[in-house]
Amino acid sequence: MADNGKNNGKYVATGGFRTHYIEDGSGDPVILLHGGGAGADGRSNWTTCLPHFAKRKRAIAPDLVGFGHTDKPDPSRFDYTQDARNEQIIAFIEALGLQRVSIVGNSMGGATALGVAMRRPDLVENLVLMGSAGLGGAPSPELGAILNYDFTVEGMRRIIAALANPGFVAGEDQVRYRYEISVQPETRAAYAATMAWVREHGLVYPTEEIAKVTTRTLVVHGKDDLVVPLANAYRFLELLGDSAGYILPKCRHWAMIEYPETFSSVTLDFLDHYGASDR
Repeated sequence: MADNGKNNGKYVATGGFRTHYIEDGSGDPVILLHGGGAGADGRSNWTTCLPHFAKRKRAIAPDLVGFGHTDKPDPSRFDYTQDARNEQIIAFIEALGLQRVSIVGNSMGGATALGVAMRRPDLVENLVLMGSAGLGGAPSPELGAILNYDFTVEGMRRIIAALANPGFVAGEDQVRYRYEISVQPETRAAYAATMAWVREHGLVYPTEEIAKVTTRTLVVHGKDDLVVPLANAYRFLELLGDSAGYILPKCRHWAMIEYPETFSSVTLDFLDHYGASDR
């Protein structure tokens, strides 16, 4: 079902709400999951990577529940939990009729990718965890810019400054796009509910459950990430038996936006070649 044409996206039913997504390319499906910062969605987080992925894959970037153009259920009747996002993406894969997919996830999207692999390993052929949530640790000051976003343009600039390296210059169109989505009343309510849950519970899985994941995994991390410490990348590599790692220098939390060509190339090579069993 197409949307109103403004965003060139589509909607599909995922349980009690609709999920919006954009896609490009053909071939093996790759689901691209955005992070949890205000204004995040499939378009704002993946637009620079999508053309690279589309040359070799069917690249699909959905908006997580409460974000972007996906429906925002009333928080009085819907719990914005990590389980809700995991269930959404499982339903999304099934609604598109996909048998097995690769999932690439940044931050909250990484936690969601990992959650899907935990619950439905039959659906997931490969994982790419980039600056991924899922492990414990004290919140950084930079994470506060996300958790305590004040719904102003300057607040959005503070989020971008926390997520990207000092050499990255966000275009005004990117700032405005994220800001204008973030201040829509339904989005504000959903974001407040999402961040309240994150503050109380964290985006954390038991390490013994992570260690049970056997899905082939690439762990990508910015060496200078201020939101998720580099140590978490090494911990994922310890816990996930079938995993490889790639650390990007002069990169913070937004590898897919800071270095889209490098990130896309490394990820696609992993999906197609490096460490893959014969098919």
